[in-house]
Amino acid sequence: MKKILITGAGGFIGSHLVEACVKRGFKVRAFVRYNSRNNWGWLEGLSVLKDIEVVAGDIRDYDSVNAAMKGCDTVFHLAALIGIPYSYVSPLAYVKTNIEGTYNVLQSAKELCVKNVIVTSTSETYGTAQYIPIDEKHPTVGQSPYAASKAAADQLAISYHHSFGLSVKIARPFNVYGPRQSARAVIPTIIAQIVGANELKLGNLFPTRDFTFVRDTIAGFLALAEVKGLYGEAVNIGSGTEISIGELAKLVASLMKVKVRVVEDGKRIRCKGNEVERLVCDNRKMLVSTDWRPRVTLEKGLKETITWVKANQKLYKAGIYNV
Repeated sequence: MKKILITGAGGFIGSHLVEACVKRGFKVRAFVRYNSRNNWGWLEGLSVLKDIEVVAGDIRDYDSVNAAMKGCDTVFHLAALIGIPYSYVSPLAYVKTNIEGTYNVLQSAKELCVKNVIVTSTSETYGTAQYIPIDEKHPTVGQSPYAASKAAADQLAISYHHSFGLSVKIARPFNVYGPRQSARAVIPTIIAQIVGANELKLGNLFPTRDFTFVRDTIAGFLALAEVKGLYGEAVNIGSGTEISIGELAKLVASLMKVKVRVVEDGKRIRCKGNEVERLVCDNRKMLVSTDWRPRVTLEKGLKETITWVKANQKLYKAGIYNV
């Protein structure tokens, strides 16, 4: 990899990936969503900003995606709509962003002969676990419009490999967490609420998730990009452990040395048939194919995340349910 395009570079995972790529000495072009304020998301204020090229555009716009990709040999495609609750409100927005946006990346990469394309998937594409741990052979089930749009994007990427020989791989991370994550995710929501009050409002407390710290996820992305092979395949990136949301809340409160009352808030509960009850990663394919290993324990990652959220509490509207 010499020159890298990262779509969704201003987001939570994207900004961490930008930092890691610069640290490794790669030339980075960061694709961020155009807005009239010329705001570059989480890239604002980062020390690496002076070392990257920032390009504003829209992932839904083929022309801006194609122009941004010129001269790059590797593409990390992270730009997406990711909030599950909002996908119930506007499913079409997810189709246009997640499916058409991925088409724009794949078609541009095909036309420009890009050698290495990594498309970002999600463990939500599996739906509730039919067996555990979940390997890449597990069926995909669109239990939300978000999950369905990402599963469709994955299949589109696979088709570009089989139909056109595009060197594309699918990184399928399980629940990523860490500094800079938005309040629509459960861990920063828990932390921000605890800082602001002694009552914690959550949805269903019983589903389990495989939480993977952002640095481990980024290391997985880079390992997948650098390995030869695995084209046209999905690869899980996860810790291989699970914890329920209720137990997670207790752990965070314990690490913060506070006592809180957990309240089950009905408006935060997914409607019947949408809840993914259990996710736990089978990461053996990643372990066998690369030298990647998860390094950060949940407790260590939570401590770092707690410190960051507390220092940036003003960015969170703890009293509002973020969809």
